[in-house]
Amino acid sequence: MIGARPSKRINNGQRLAMKKTGLARAITTFGSLTLLSRILGLARDVIIGATFGSGAATDAFFVAFKIPNFMRRLFAEGAFSQAFVPVVTEYKETREPADVRRLVAAASGSLGLVLLVITALGIVFAPHVVGLFAPGFLDDPVRFELASTMLRWTFSYLLFISLAACAAGVLNSYGIFGPPAFAPVLLNLTLIAAALWGAQHASRPIVALAIGVFVAGALQLALMLPYLARLRMLCWPRPSWSDAGVRRILQLMGPAVFGSSVAQINLLVDTVLASFLVTGSVSWLYFSDRLVEFPLGIFGVALGTVILPRLASEHAKASPERFTQTLDWALRWVLLISVPATVGLVMLAQPMLATLFLYGEFQQLDVLAASMSLSTYALGLTGFILVKVLAPGYFARQDTRTPVRFAVISMALNMVLSALAVLALRHTGVGHAALALVTAIAAWVNALMLLAGLRRLGVYRPGAGWRRLRQLVAIATLLMALALYWPATQADLWLEGSLWLRVGALLLTVGVGVLVYFAVLTLLGLRWHSLREP
Repeated sequence: MIGARPSKRINNGQRLAMKKTGLARAITTFGSLTLLSRILGLARDVIIGATFGSGAATDAFFVAFKIPNFMRRLFAEGAFSQAFVPVVTEYKETREPADVRRLVAAASGSLGLVLLVITALGIVFAPHVVGLFAPGFLDDPVRFELASTMLRWTFSYLLFISLAACAAGVLNSYGIFGPPAFAPVLLNLTLIAAALWGAQHASRPIVALAIGVFVAGALQLALMLPYLARLRMLCWPRPSWSDAGVRRILQLMGPAVFGSSVAQINLLVDTVLASFLVTGSVSWLYFSDRLVEFPLGIFGVALGTVILPRLASEHAKASPERFTQTLDWALRWVLLISVPATVGLVMLAQPMLATLFLYGEFQQLDVLAASMSLSTYALGLTGFILVKVLAPGYFARQDTRTPVRFAVISMALNMVLSALAVLALRHTGVGHAALALVTAIAAWVNALMLLAGLRRLGVYRPGAGWRRLRQLVAIATLLMALALYWPATQADLWLEGSLWLRVGALLLTVGVGVLVYFAVLTLLGLRWHSLREP
């Protein structure tokens, strides 16, 4: 560890933030706000699907939005956050508040300067960027020109949201998870307004969505500033490449670019290759991904975000027993939640897509096509969540080199298998589903290597009771699947039924599935108190 003994000069905002916050409470706060964001996100996608359908314009927007979103997860929520939070946490535990402020100022200034240059280059060379990320658009002048125009608006989002992620990293280090979790709500509300109101006043309606992305980024950054001020961590950014903390963050960021964002890279590969498939493939994959992101964001991202500062603190305090207990607790909840969620997504793929998106320009063909990719994406849900939970086990120890080896293997596998799938299925209607399946396989490969690595290093040692927990989850999930089978197979209900009939039937079906699952677990004797945080 580096630095001096902790200072006792702590301001009121820091004292309030540093009160003991339970993992469960923090996850509940983060997860509930993320649930609100995901619900609004689904409403946003319903409105976009109904307003614009799944044609060339929508494909162009999703590409223009996915490019900065992908880079955001590399520079913001991915590599930077995974490297920044452990270093900030170590400074908080071992140094004075003034040292933490200097680190925040230097890190935000250095990150902001780099992203300002990248954003400017992205705006100037937007057509080249689109050609790189969606080469299939080069043969379609309409989609290519529209995507290039919108990318000039959406690329600025990268600068705003990355600085917001820097602020969120500071807040998370002090146990404040609410504002970062609420920030995506602003994005969804802004895009809903852009689709319903802005599109009516734009010469090209779809461009209103791109302008909405730009506005949302600025709003998300503005949301964080009052909370930083309350902690007295609102500092004017000052680039400082010579600062020891910044150098340490940069050292950790290089490998973390791959280690923390491999799932996003794999999804981007899907988008690139899907641009060679039949029209609509990009949109089908997008809507499928959105539904998989629902449980992933509410549970997986929340769990990974909350345990990272805790693991970093336990590592800084040299508490290996607590470190492994925290990981074990998190993995038990991954098993408990992700397995039934996977089965539910696979069985209810068509009912969910029909209920949420079968309006306006989104047709039955789109529901059927998107349900195929949703079912195959869902098979990787547990793998996606495991990566979110296991990667912090490395990053908290400021080890970003080990997971990068696993990430490279996973990405290589994804690229090779995806390319083969596109070559074999390019002119069929199932190529997008094959891409989704390959992404799921790659996620599992990455997750299993991460888990094996932690066990080999002796950092994680499974506690007692895993075999019984697996048995209980398997039985409860099987009985839940039996309960879902009949409603899931009623195609006429989901494709022909009225809006309120579908909504009511879906809520009832999901409710019954959840009730059956948890009731069976309880009746089989699962001791819920054994799943309390360590």
